[in-house]
Amino acid sequence: MSSENPSHLEQSGASDESLQQVHARLQANKPEKAQGNPRFPLVLLGIMCAAIFFGAVYLAHYSAHFDASIYNEHQKPSAQVATGPVITPAMLGKRVFTANCMTCHQATGQGVPGVYPPLAGSEFVLKPEHEKHIIKIVLYGLNGPITVKGANFNNAMTPFGGILKDEQIANVLTYVRSEWGNSAPAITPEQVAAIRAEFGARGPWTVEELLKSP
Repeated sequence: MSSENPSHLEQSGASDESLQQVHARLQANKPEKAQGNPRFPLVLLGIMCAAIFFGAVYLAHYSAHFDASIYNEHQKPSAQVATGPVITPAMLGKRVFTANCMTCHQATGQGVPGVYPPLAGSEFVLKPEHEKHIIKIVLYGLNGPITVKGANFNNAMTPFGGILKDEQIANVLTYVRSEWGNSAPAITPEQVAAIRAEFGARGPWTVEELLKSP
C-alpha cells in the first residue's frame, strides 16, 4: 500500500484554491444581463414604420394635392369648391309632385282632357296675378268649374294643406312653375305660411272666390 507525498498534496490544494479565486473574480467581473425585453426596440421600430406608411397613404387619398383653392383659409365660403350635388327646391318639388299630383295632372303636366286641367302653360300657374291663387288652391283645394287654356273642367282639387308642410307646397309649386316649358318665379315657404296664417282653417275655394280675393 503506497502513501502520497505530503508536499504534493499541499501543492495540489494550493492550485485548487487559486482556480477557485480566479473563477470567483471572473464571475464578479461578468457583465450583467440587460433588463427588459430585448425585442421591444424592434417592435417599436415596426410600429413607427407602420404609422409612417399609413400616414403617407392617408395624405395621398385625402390631401387633394394641397390645392390652394381648397385649403385657402382666407377664401370666402361662397367661393369654395362644391363637394357634392346641389339639391334645388324644384328637385324636391318633383318628388312631391310624383307622390301626390301626377295621377291627376300626369307626368307631362297635360292633365286629363275634360277631367283634370293641364299645368303646362296654365294661366293659373304662370300669370303673376294668379301667384297667390295657385297657393290657395294647393292649400285648401278647389271645387266647381274652371277654365284653363280655353278648356272647361268641373271637378274637385284635393286640399293638401293638412298633408304637406309649407316647404313641400312651395317646392312642388316651384317645380310646376319651372317644368314642361313653364317659366315663372319660385314660390317660397314664407309665401305659403303667410297665406295659411291669413285664412286659417277653411274649406275649398271656387274660381269666383279666388278671382275676388287679392
